[in-house]
Amino acid sequence: MKQLIGYLLGFIIFIAGIPALMWWVAGMPAIADIPVGRVYPAILLALIGLALSIWSIIYMKRVGKGNPFDAMGHEVAPRTRHLMTDGPYRMSRNPMLSGTYLYYIGVLVALWNWWALLVVAIVAIVMTIQVRSEEKRLEADFGQEYLDYKKRTGRFF
Repeated sequence: MKQLIGYLLGFIIFIAGIPALMWWVAGMPAIADIPVGRVYPAILLALIGLALSIWSIIYMKRVGKGNPFDAMGHEVAPRTRHLMTDGPYRMSRNPMLSGTYLYYIGVLVALWNWWALLVVAIVAIVMTIQVRSEEKRLEADFGQEYLDYKKRTGRFF
């Protein structure tokens, strides 16, 4: 049940909530008002980002035997029991968040609005603080294995 709550919170906040906030601050434009030249790149970026995030979640559940959602040091769902360094985690230490950023870039391409960009910038700052907190936990949980992984794999890309 705790994992389901973590996944549900992640969906509500990151997949639905933040893009809805971006749309709202952009003046709530109608989909029909988005130029066709921006629609296809926006959809492509959003789908690639969502696919990367979903792949990362499934991989984390199967290999890491847990969930990443750790809210500023407070466990929201069971933590991973294994350090993941393969699959999507071979490309990035945070492929779930990298995918979410690609998704937001897709939304930004569609909205093409400075206020929506400001929302993404604020989210990126908050999430960077969160990632640093998670990195400290991973260093404590996995020690030298994580430090070696950190040296050879970028935080986001």
